[in-house]
Amino acid sequence: MTFDAKAMDKEYRRLSRKLAKTGWICHGYAQNRGPGAGGPCYQWSRKVRGKTVSVALSKEQYLWITKAIDNWHTVQQNLKSMEKLSLTMLFKTVPDAPRRKPLSKKVMGTN
Repeated sequence: MTFDAKAMDKEYRRLSRKLAKTGWICHGYAQNRGPGAGGPCYQWSRKVRGKTVSVALSKEQYLWITKAIDNWHTVQQNLKSMEKLSLTMLFKTVPDAPRRKPLSKKVMGTN
C-alpha cells in the first residue's frame, strides 16, 4: 500500500466533519426487559467507578438514550480511525529517530 498524504488528510477532515455533526452521546447499555408487573420495563446500565449502575427508564427515555448510545459507539469508531490516521501521518512525515530495524505496525499503533 502506498502512502498518500492528501488522501489521508481528506479522510481525516471527513471524519472530523462527521464528529461535528454527532448528536447527543451517552455510554452504557439500554435494554427493553419486556412487560413486567407494572407494564413495560426499560433499563439503562453503565459502569461508574468500576461498579454497574442501573436506572429504570420510561419508553421515551429508552428511545432517546438508545440513539445516544449508538452515537457514542460511532464517535468511538471515528476517534479510533482518526488516531490511526494521525499515527500513520506522524511516522511517515515527521523525521524519525535512528533505528536498527523499522517499527512494526503493532508498535506504531497503526495495525
